[in-house]
Amino acid sequence: MLKELRPAILLVIVFTLLLGLVYPLGMTGLSRLLFPWQASGSLITKNGQVIGSALIGQNFTSAKYFHGRPSATTDTDAKGKTIPSPYNAANSAGSNFGPTSKALIDRIKSDAQKLHGDNSGPIPVDLVTSSASGLDPDVTPAGAYFQVSRVAKARGLPEDRVRALVGRQVEDRWLGLFGEPHVNVLKLNLALDDLQSVPR
Repeated sequence: MLKELRPAILLVIVFTLLLGLVYPLGMTGLSRLLFPWQASGSLITKNGQVIGSALIGQNFTSAKYFHGRPSATTDTDAKGKTIPSPYNAANSAGSNFGPTSKALIDRIKSDAQKLHGDNSGPIPVDLVTSSASGLDPDVTPAGAYFQVSRVAKARGLPEDRVRALVGRQVEDRWLGLFGEPHVNVLKLNLALDDLQSVPR
């Protein structure tokens, strides 16, 4: 019996080492070599300080900044109650509400009212719907352009100047085929801060 078990035990050990240690370490090393920025978390720095990641959204609420998609991520308070915690990277999730959910409909109506109060025109759908992860760092170009008048007014900038900035921040499809045009909200807001610091 030991004769039959020995090869099986040996194979388990060999494949555990190969697939559980050698392969992951090899892929990590190769990715750090070929794609160092992405392998390190796509971190965005300003003045030598990490201020976020290009892959995880942030909860911008000031009228002076462009806002991202709503985030459905949550956390638990000291009493064990679930509370909203936007862009909580430790608890990535969607809301799981169906299209007939009263809670979802009420939340979307409330968000739409707020957006109409600050901006004008039809509301792009991504500004009232959360992504499946709750961490989406991007909005559609329409979602960014929709917010131009609010941001320009809050900063005392001409709308055409802010609109041109948004246009420069639009990232097209990868290789012209994959994905959809989008705007990274953190990068756009950093460019907005830089735009205001440079005299015209």
